[in-house]
Amino acid sequence: MLVKSENIICELINQILVITINRPDKLNALNKQTIEELHETLVGAENQNDVRVVIITGSGQKAFVAGADISELAGLSVEEGKQLSSNGHFKIFNFIENYSKPIIAAINGFSLGAGLELAMACHIRVMSDTAKMGLPEVSLGLIPGYGGTQRLAQLVGKGKAFEMITSGDSINAQDAYKWGLVNHLTLQEELLAKCFEISNKIILKSPHAVKIAIKTINAGYNNKLNGFEVEIEEFGKIFSTHDAKEGVSAFLEKRKPDFKGE
Repeated sequence: MLVKSENIICELINQILVITINRPDKLNALNKQTIEELHETLVGAENQNDVRVVIITGSGQKAFVAGADISELAGLSVEEGKQLSSNGHFKIFNFIENYSKPIIAAINGFSLGAGLELAMACHIRVMSDTAKMGLPEVSLGLIPGYGGTQRLAQLVGKGKAFEMITSGDSINAQDAYKWGLVNHLTLQEELLAKCFEISNKIILKSPHAVKIAIKTINAGYNNKLNGFEVEIEEFGKIFSTHDAKEGVSAFLEKRKPDFKGE
């Protein structure tokens, strides 16, 4: 299945949905239309049982997403700026972070500004060894507005986040890996293959357990929740599911489990 919209290309390959942000002439910058299309695609995929993992990448080899579309930022009022940020959080960045299926960022090139914020919202990040990452917003007199000030500090620590955000400097792939910004580095031509390798491991596991694991991990980073309490609650509830009963029975009977996602 291959589906195209104005700025998004989607292809479903063996239960893996590959979403390609397709604005190569703009280095795949996120504009309002692209955010809407990405949101609609993810909403649709969440209810499709034949989609088990999502991979997000950028078209071409230059850029994953090189930032927000700067032309849409010119002349915004205070309220318009708040609305733009809030809308992005709701429709893409927080939405991806709390998505019920694993989302892998395949970072094929520049991942700057909103591009790095998009990658950080994904659950797993795989990066080409020639790509670069950064939050250069202060160079425009702005700050990150799509969660960058929060997620970067969670991933690399407060001190490194201060340095990267206040200097606006980019870091190379090797430093991104060293600081824990990405899970894996690959050659450009091996990037998607590595993402598929990870995805195929996930597909063998219980869809329901994976969904609850995402929810529970995220709870530890939500200051309104106690992650340990959420884990205790969800651990207990999962014993009522088909997948838990099937998984334990299959282990004891020395056979492969037949998970249903229930």
